[in-house]
Amino acid sequence: MLAVATPVPLDHWVDPERVYPAFSEAPDSFWLDAGPAAREGWSWMGTGTVGDPAEVRSVRVSRHPERTSLSGPLERGWVGWLGYEAGAAVAGAPTAPDDLPAERWMRVDTLVAFDHAAQRVWVVADDPAPLVRRITAMPDPAGAPRPAAAGVAHARVSATEYAELIRDCRAAIRRGEAYLLCLTTRFSVAGDVDPVAAHAALRAASPSHHGALIRTGGIALVSASPERFLDVSDGLVRTRPIKGTRPRGRTPEEDGRNASDLRADPKERAENVMIVDLMRNDLARVCDPATVTVERLLEVETYATVHQLVSTIAGRVREGTTVGELWSATFPAGSMTGAPKLSAMTILQGLEGAPRGAFSGCFGWVGDDGRLDLAMTIRTIVTLPGAAYVGAGGGITWASVPDAEVAEVALKAAAPLRAIGAEPPADWDRRGPVT
Repeated sequence: MLAVATPVPLDHWVDPERVYPAFSEAPDSFWLDAGPAAREGWSWMGTGTVGDPAEVRSVRVSRHPERTSLSGPLERGWVGWLGYEAGAAVAGAPTAPDDLPAERWMRVDTLVAFDHAAQRVWVVADDPAPLVRRITAMPDPAGAPRPAAAGVAHARVSATEYAELIRDCRAAIRRGEAYLLCLTTRFSVAGDVDPVAAHAALRAASPSHHGALIRTGGIALVSASPERFLDVSDGLVRTRPIKGTRPRGRTPEEDGRNASDLRADPKERAENVMIVDLMRNDLARVCDPATVTVERLLEVETYATVHQLVSTIAGRVREGTTVGELWSATFPAGSMTGAPKLSAMTILQGLEGAPRGAFSGCFGWVGDDGRLDLAMTIRTIVTLPGAAYVGAGGGITWASVPDAEVAEVALKAAAPLRAIGAEPPADWDRRGPVT
């Protein structure tokens, strides 16, 4: 619908939180969020029409687009998500059946773009005037709604069972079948969960540069993801895998020690470098190998609840490459599988024995002009009629200590569970530091 729409600027800045109620009742809507009080990056919100994923895959990512306006890198295109099983199946790995769609993409109909650095807002619609008037008249937000108390979440496996699966992972590594395995699990709650309230709570407690509230077909994806999976602009692709986590400290001194410990930990550094090597290989399948470089290695990034160890790999995509070809080469992301990738996914499906669904997939936008920005679906709540779930996991190496890995999973799941008023089961309630 936006094929010929012209972006219209507002004459003043409006915070995205104030604007979202204009779209909150639409059955197919989205808010891709740079975070509260962001001073850089873009946020987007609007409505869309569910379309054919094959059209998304056919977009060429190596194009050098001509800029037509100032309303940001996304003007016309798609917003949605791609689930883990969709990528695992394409890669040839066994998968468990899932009741939810493997992916969902909306063709953008109406778009509001927020340039946080410039403090500018743009409206893109066939008839923007009514939406401009509505946005201008929106009242200030009344405050974050409190999520309903969901009680104690149901864990797919107990903490003891997860520790046993870690030992199984180490046994597979000892046999030479893999050298890193990203073992995951799921925490679920029964009953209807309001995704708007969950998003408000998660955004306030655990803000991130790649937040999201995507609602379509009765399903919602609510995320505060700290991990950018793929960013493509003018044919240059970047991926920023996260491997390595520590909790924030209770005092500045403890916080600094936790960050320093993460930066120096041999197991965490080895885990991160393994995925850097895997992603270099994946990008080389669709890039000129001479252009594939590691731009940043083993840098600590700090968020509201955790420190993370992050690296950045980049490459120049070969001319003619499509989104589908890029995904076939890189998805699922190595940070969610382990290495070697196919062997890791095969081992993990046998150990986990259940679908991951949207968790450990990716979400974001794909522009008609070949740009895209996709984040990993982690630190995420998936709501559906009568239930909601939170996935979490961690990378297992030969040096992994089961108790520490269990504590890391509990730490990662804590903020999304609290956002839906839930707590982990007692055996998973690890509130101490990750060691």
